[in-house]
Amino acid sequence: MAANCKYDGAAKEIRSVTCLGMLVNIALSAVKIVVGVSVSSLAMLADGIHSFSDLATDAIVLAGSRLGAKEPDQSHPYGHGRIETFAAILIALILMAVGGAMAYHASMAIARDESTSPHWAILAGALLSIVAKEWLYRVTKRAATRVHSAAVYANAWHHRSDALSSVAVLVGFVGLLVGFGHGDQVAAVVVGLMVIFVGIRIGGDSLMELTERAVDPETVDHIKKVISANQAIRDWHRLRTRTVGREVFLDVHILVDPALNVAAAHEISEGLEKTLDREISRPVNITVHIEPDLPSLRR
Repeated sequence: MAANCKYDGAAKEIRSVTCLGMLVNIALSAVKIVVGVSVSSLAMLADGIHSFSDLATDAIVLAGSRLGAKEPDQSHPYGHGRIETFAAILIALILMAVGGAMAYHASMAIARDESTSPHWAILAGALLSIVAKEWLYRVTKRAATRVHSAAVYANAWHHRSDALSSVAVLVGFVGLLVGFGHGDQVAAVVVGLMVIFVGIRIGGDSLMELTERAVDPETVDHIKKVISANQAIRDWHRLRTRTVGREVFLDVHILVDPALNVAAAHEISEGLEKTLDREISRPVNITVHIEPDLPSLRR
């Protein structure tokens, strides 16, 4: 029941922050694409397309979080949390593809010796995007940290990459002002490379989760403190953790008084599970193996 409440609360926060992002992305992409087309700015147009691609990742986050929160069933007894991980990988692939396309088209424009004239609409659009997307990045990242969602975290970095791409547009605009005719195209290449880098980073982190990586060290230390604080547990060992989407899976062996009956030992196990579920902010699936406290079983 506690895990379900955690999932429900996280799902509401994910929907809220993602829908907010969609509204901002729609407005920004429209502004930047119109400005890019009207003043023939390849960097601004590429930046607008990048903002528009954020809508696709927003949709992936919503679908991934919804499907990933489904209850375990016969075919998926450990739940569907990996769907969120795959959603993060898909976002990473989209980022790399978008970044590659942006860099390619800008490079071809340089090869064709195309040039762009500075226009103050480029400056206004870039500044608006930097402020809006950096704010959206911070809001989304805070939500991702609270709900421990790789997909939301990936989407936050998609927002940050959009802000960085607007910084590159701004730098390109300055280049145009000082007489560097290819400043706009060079900025678009830089934008594309930054987006590719972000995609690689997000994809790498998500792939690490698929290799059964342990949860973060801070959470592991907190788990150890909770177990050690239980006076009924004389010793413990073989603590293992992994993440499946937003959920933490952990198992541990605890040593208890050999004179206890099965019911009493089970009560200790149940108490530890409830305490860990209460102390860990994200959904947690716990398996406790009870052993008698004998010298041969101590590790």
